[in-house]
Amino acid sequence: MADIPLSKVRNIGIIAHIDAGKTTTTERILFYAGVIHKMGTVDEGNATTDWMELEQERGITITSANTTCFWRDCKVNIIDTPGHVDFTVEVERSLKVLDGAVVVLCATSGVQPQTETVWRQADRYSVPRITFINKMDRLGVNFDNVLDQMYDRLGANAAAIYFPVGSEDNFSDIVDIVNQQLIVYEDDQGMKFKLQEVPADLKERLAKYRKTLIEKIAEVDDVLMEKFLEEKEPTVDEIRQAIRRAVLKGVFVPVLCGASLRNRGVQMVLDAVADYLPSPIDVPPVKGTTPKTGEVVTRQASDSEKLVALTFKIAMDQYVGKLFFTRIYSGKIVSGTQIYNSSQQVREKISKIVLMHANKQEIVSQVGAGEIVALVGLKETKSGDTLCDESAPIILESTRVPEPVVSMSLEPLTKADQDKMGLTLKKFLDEDPSFRCRYDKETGETIVSGMGELHLEIIIERMKREFGLETKVGRPQVAYKETIKQKVTGVTGKHISQSGGRGQYGHVIIDVEPQEEKGKGVVFVDKIKGGAIPREFIKPVEEGIRTAALTGILGGYPVDDIIVTLVDGSYHDVDSSELAFQLAAKNALYDALRKGHSIFLEPIMDVEVVAPEQFMGTIVGDLNTRRAKIAEMGNRGMLKTTRCEVPLAEMFNYAGAIRSLSQGRATFSMEPAFYAEVPAFVAEKIQGKTKKA
Repeated sequence: MADIPLSKVRNIGIIAHIDAGKTTTTERILFYAGVIHKMGTVDEGNATTDWMELEQERGITITSANTTCFWRDCKVNIIDTPGHVDFTVEVERSLKVLDGAVVVLCATSGVQPQTETVWRQADRYSVPRITFINKMDRLGVNFDNVLDQMYDRLGANAAAIYFPVGSEDNFSDIVDIVNQQLIVYEDDQGMKFKLQEVPADLKERLAKYRKTLIEKIAEVDDVLMEKFLEEKEPTVDEIRQAIRRAVLKGVFVPVLCGASLRNRGVQMVLDAVADYLPSPIDVPPVKGTTPKTGEVVTRQASDSEKLVALTFKIAMDQYVGKLFFTRIYSGKIVSGTQIYNSSQQVREKISKIVLMHANKQEIVSQVGAGEIVALVGLKETKSGDTLCDESAPIILESTRVPEPVVSMSLEPLTKADQDKMGLTLKKFLDEDPSFRCRYDKETGETIVSGMGELHLEIIIERMKREFGLETKVGRPQVAYKETIKQKVTGVTGKHISQSGGRGQYGHVIIDVEPQEEKGKGVVFVDKIKGGAIPREFIKPVEEGIRTAALTGILGGYPVDDIIVTLVDGSYHDVDSSELAFQLAAKNALYDALRKGHSIFLEPIMDVEVVAPEQFMGTIVGDLNTRRAKIAEMGNRGMLKTTRCEVPLAEMFNYAGAIRSLSQGRATFSMEPAFYAEVPAFVAEKIQGKTKKA
């Protein structure tokens, strides 16, 4: 592997709403960087990073793909991520390990719901980013409107560093605002272009964009602010340095433009990646905790430091087995040596290190800080585990995994497939942390849960194609939850039994209240004083509470958003045991749920519909029958848009419904927003269904 200084390494992700053009942009990046010699397209199913057969057939990205290219003097490690909300965990775990991101926006659709989601994900991990407004050749484009949406919907301090000349079919060239030059393309492949002076008819527009750019950067950069206040014109180098400083601090987003499918503007994206996005040494040192003391420690990005790496993804390969995608923050990994998994507290042997180019592998003998590679040979490691030097153990924060919202039952077609299904599901569980699986003892069914219908559909299709496993699939079910409406205090739970010999005695008193901050699950608080319950029984009490919370009292759904406080209890010197206190705690929680008026919670989706005006009235009427709350209506070029919040239970098979309502001319997107109380008439139906089941 070429010895490239860390300052010249860029670890970036391409992130966006579905159909904004991420994969097409990545394909052009690889072409202009010389990695591939023929550009593929999503429509033809031959894009490099959409290597999976299902991706090629459906024209969507399902799994994030890693690849590497070189531009100017920089090495650029790229992760092309999915845009569909059902695969949002792929974006989440990619952003966790990346130093920078390119956000792709559609010049027609602008900031869409999933754009907001990936933007928030990037905010969560403090990932500096640049934005590429793509598809400037499409009908109904509006460059300035997309910029306004970035301010209004994303709250981004953003300004253009390039602007388009012409739009739709007349889109031809691009103006470089920083260098004040016109970029004129001379061939269809976008390989040849020349720099010219900006013509007189564009100078007023250039002056306007340049003024806005300098003002936006001056707001967040003291050096440029001085120049601005002194009314001195900054030099090109001063503007570029100020942009870089502001991007690295995460307080400014430069905006570029182009049309990837027409091979326009992609080289400028690569230039901006090299000039403005951070290297591994430009981002703060990675933070972790020591396993024994919990003390916070940091590691600098350097080969000479002790090893720290995070396994952020596991994928199956038909030839080498499991591939463990790993970001190395400090130190080195050498093939054939042992490393320490501090999360599982086991030693692991690295049999092979590979650099990934989509689904192709390049074997290397060792890798250092700042690299993203795949490791082969690990046995106990799971997604989110930390790999480190055993002499200096450290645990990094794992990736946040969203809760599944849709479930369905799976049943093997033959008895022989029963064991095969268990092994196959385990492989998918290892690979995808947002996929869940459980066995329902009452119905004898295997229940799988995921982020949406498409997510589960893809997994079932992959089971069939990759493992030859045919299954009978039940109808999709909503992942409801239960919670309480009011606080209850002094709820007693007892478990006392005597059947000859040693008995069982456990006695707890708990308070249970709803949580104000939603989505935090079950919080357990220990307020035992004076040894009313010995310390060794506190943990079993918590385990009993958490076990009971897995199945509520209304329909057997998980209990969420409650605080359980253990306030008192008693024990017996001889008869008390861990099991007795577990059972007493379970009894107490079930009683508290009854007294606290337990209710159902349902997932609410953020839905955006885009349609011609003549169909919007019918579509809104249909949405109202689906219990939708209209939040916003607007225009997008010649089309009308509606944003609303709709219960997931009402949105199954909506794709077919909206096609028939709009003669196939409307589109929609949706993503999980929050959980809300289920109306009484719906709650009765849910309880009726669970009782029948």
